[in-house]
Amino acid sequence: MESKINRKTPLSEVLELGTTCSACGHCCRHGSGALVRGDLKKIAEKLGMKEDEVKEKYLEEIRKFNTILLKPKLIKSEGKPYGRCVFLTPESKCSIQEVKPLQCAIGNCTEHGEELNLWFTLNYYLNENDPESVRQYAVYLKCGGKTLPGWELENLIADKEKLRKILHYEIMR
Repeated sequence: MESKINRKTPLSEVLELGTTCSACGHCCRHGSGALVRGDLKKIAEKLGMKEDEVKEKYLEEIRKFNTILLKPKLIKSEGKPYGRCVFLTPESKCSIQEVKPLQCAIGNCTEHGEELNLWFTLNYYLNENDPESVRQYAVYLKCGGKTLPGWELENLIADKEKLRKILHYEIMR
């Protein structure tokens, strides 16, 4: 099956594909999604808290491709590397459903779930203006990491000489 999602897929289309979530809570029992743009402000308003308080009490940093984002903390069982999202209720419902992070809003268990998650990762973690982000992405791809159409290294950095210099640490910033 050819991908419906690529580098140029607009957020509106991604959000539409993400609405088919069954709300089973499976992904929320095993992790949480990252916040972007105005997510923190909306969550703070919903909880009636200041943004700094929400960060301290409910959020933690996650780093991918040399980019740091915030995500809801996980409540982990002993010895497990994963856990349930701090906002998941005992009834397996999201307590911040109306303002959940963008990655949560587009992530789901449907046929497009993996591509939706990749779209988020490539749009919000990968920074083509940061050579270290590009190098880490190159390693990810070399190790068999999946991507979407349009996100190949040669499309990300069209100037082949510049890409070579980035990958050989001749360009550091």
